[in-house]
Amino acid sequence: MTTIDRNQQLFDRAKALIPGGVNSPVRAFKAVGGTPRFVRRAQGAYFWDANGKQHIDYIGSWGPMILGHGHPAVVEAVQKALLEGFSFGAPTEREVELAEEIIKLVPSLDMVRLVSSGTEAGMSTIRLARGATGRKTIIKFEGCYHGHADALLVKAGSGLATFGNPTSAGVPPEVVQHTLVLEYNNVAQLEAAFAEHGPDVACLIIEPIAGNMNFVRASVPFMTRCRELCTQHGALLAFDEVMTGFRVGLGSAQGVYASLIPGFEPDMTVMGKVIGGGMPLAAFGGKRAVMEQLAPLGGVYQAGTLSGNPVATACGLATLKEIQKPGFFEALSARTQSLTAGLQSAANAAGVPFATDSQGGMFGFFLMDTLPQNYATVMTTSNSRFNTFFHGMLDRGVYFAPALYEAGFVSAAHTEADVQATVNAAAEVFATL
Repeated sequence: MTTIDRNQQLFDRAKALIPGGVNSPVRAFKAVGGTPRFVRRAQGAYFWDANGKQHIDYIGSWGPMILGHGHPAVVEAVQKALLEGFSFGAPTEREVELAEEIIKLVPSLDMVRLVSSGTEAGMSTIRLARGATGRKTIIKFEGCYHGHADALLVKAGSGLATFGNPTSAGVPPEVVQHTLVLEYNNVAQLEAAFAEHGPDVACLIIEPIAGNMNFVRASVPFMTRCRELCTQHGALLAFDEVMTGFRVGLGSAQGVYASLIPGFEPDMTVMGKVIGGGMPLAAFGGKRAVMEQLAPLGGVYQAGTLSGNPVATACGLATLKEIQKPGFFEALSARTQSLTAGLQSAANAAGVPFATDSQGGMFGFFLMDTLPQNYATVMTTSNSRFNTFFHGMLDRGVYFAPALYEAGFVSAAHTEADVQATVNAAAEVFATL
């Protein structure tokens, strides 16, 4: 009797109707090959695919599910909100409460504006920075992703401190002519860029821990110079914390750097994922003088019909309340470190080059001897070896990101038994590499 692969059936149907069969490119498994897993349902640390197979989930909707899937307190809050109404296009008390909660936990924020996606938040941050400073140039770093707005879909130019080139069809070169792309963790290049372009720089936007070239953290000296040079030249330092916000710690990544750099804080912050608890919700914020440049107070326009959606804010508020409970991040960090230490030990035993890092509930690993510091080094990792590892783990019911360049996420729902099962599976797969 032939077993029907429902994942393949659904993928075939989807490809006839949706470009690539998916609504976000990485889901298509193009980087690793094979058939995407269509999720039927999820609970806790697991999801079940269209064939009914259970997987330990280390993606967690790419970060938001810090409590795991279907946390009772979050489900209850969402169900109650649904009964009150799906969307109003008018202010609600809950969006004020969510703004208060975010600002309470992130000292650099005086005001925030709620939006519906990380891309929208990043795009609006760039516009606001330009409007507030009256300048055009923005600095970003190769390997950092800030959403798919035209001005941010840029790769590095041909030399040091050069303006970028579009990485997507449909983005005219003139749209990115004011986007300067630098190498992550390269202090000398950063200083050269500000020496040449400093008076024109509106903002420097950065993922403090980059999750879109797997997991690469900005060094303390590099981040220190980012802050110093922005201050010196009157540019705004924008932290993209869509992934890291309330994921790497209760104070987010900026709290991590504030503990290492006295007096450190960014001028603007982009947030998403955890603050929505799995619902479409994001935010951007900063100091009052900058945020008051936004309409309806100032001349920088931004709007959205579903911004501050009442169901999404209920989900986000319930999530933020749970992660503030005593010991939450200590336990989450310990579980994540248990996972990375176990994977490292299994790789060492098999003689497989392996390096890993984590912060809070976010982690990454590389099939190389040392942790990379920039995108160019990440690109030297063997794709074929990673793909073999990915599919070996998938066959054993462990779901890591289907791409070499994506970070992973542990939730509060993951148990030590889940970690041990993952490490045991990895030991088997490492033996084949």
